[in-house]
Amino acid sequence: MTGISVEGAGSACAVPSAPSSRTGATEAGAPARTWQGPSAPDRLAILRRAKSIAIVGASANPSRASYFVATYLLSSSPYDVYFVNPRADTILGRPAYASLADLPVVPDLVDVFRKDADLPGVAQEAVDVGAKALWLQLGSWNEEAAAIAETAGLDVVMDRCVKIEHARFHGGLHLAGFNTGEITSRKQRLSGRG
Repeated sequence: MTGISVEGAGSACAVPSAPSSRTGATEAGAPARTWQGPSAPDRLAILRRAKSIAIVGASANPSRASYFVATYLLSSSPYDVYFVNPRADTILGRPAYASLADLPVVPDLVDVFRKDADLPGVAQEAVDVGAKALWLQLGSWNEEAAAIAETAGLDVVMDRCVKIEHARFHGGLHLAGFNTGEITSRKQRLSGRG
């Protein structure tokens, strides 16, 4: 798997791909990355605005990155999570849908675990259903997909893991054995709790 590692588990969120074929890859002979992603506060705002997340390319295979992210989102986040995989009936006991258009809701955020060649099509599908954000997982970088989504007004994040970002912003990286880089004896206070 490709992607960065956060204390050895970042690759669990990465999408396997052939790096030399990725749009914007920085290997010799490939075009440099020109797209600028949102800042950390902007990514936090995207996650805070979202109420529902559709995982495109979700898998029932526990060794797949999408499964790892799905289990985290279902157990440690406030989101309504939907799975998109035309070859599955259920994933983690929940229905799997053939496409974003088949979902019973319009997802706020579309989290994509698909190969590079599929990303522009998924971006267009996210636009067509009225999603508000397109999120490409670690190892996924496709400036054509970003342009499709941004032109239609969607927020775009590429080459980042929703699970890692959510946990980072909500103090949860330590729960999965990650080092947050913060030393404190204070317990995080959740809003609405005394």
